[in-house]
Amino acid sequence: MGEMVSYPDNGGTSEGYLALPSSGSGPAVIVVQEWWGLVPHITSLADRFAEAGFVALAPDLYHGAQTTEPDEAGKLMMGLAMDQAAKDIGGAAAYLAGRDEVTGRIGCVGFCMGGSLALWSATLSEHVVATVGFYPPVPWERMSPQWSNYTGKAALIHASEEDGTCAAPGVQQAIRLISAAGGEVVCYDYPGTHHAFFNDDRPEVYDREASALAWARTLEFLRTRLG
Repeated sequence: MGEMVSYPDNGGTSEGYLALPSSGSGPAVIVVQEWWGLVPHITSLADRFAEAGFVALAPDLYHGAQTTEPDEAGKLMMGLAMDQAAKDIGGAAAYLAGRDEVTGRIGCVGFCMGGSLALWSATLSEHVVATVGFYPPVPWERMSPQWSNYTGKAALIHASEEDGTCAAPGVQQAIRLISAAGGEVVCYDYPGTHHAFFNDDRPEVYDREASALAWARTLEFLRTRLG
């Protein structure tokens, strides 16, 4: 089990859920929420990453707000100030880089809305060297990512069939621009899956087989990239 912590975010303060591995140290992973907020599904994923040997921090991008209602979640997502989200994520990376428990490099993993934010994170922070985006749907125009900052970094994308697979325009844009920057990027399709297929709190979309495969691929990617 982890705990809530506060950390500086370039002039302010942010909060997040921090989980440490039983070994006491390891590489670090920022875990970025879906549009629901910092809900139990996300804190449990931070715990899972800690169990896998990572120092995991899940920033609270809504600063205390969360919901289980799609309409409210949509409002929270649309109301998310991207400049503040950048501070929250960049601050999380700097905070992890300064912790003694972090003995490797830093990655970022996100889901749904957080999938796009995770891919964005490598353009925000020099500390983030590997990113994983699960079914990233948010238009890049809201973020204005500096894709050139992906030089020497790597990204992994998990695409659902419902979202248009790896052929979806937004995914293809990310692949093209990360590659053009000199970064490495791999995208996997999961046939027959719905958006949010990894969320086991939503039985109507959860896919056990696809989730297990995506989790194994994510851990292998992060362990290879973060050391």
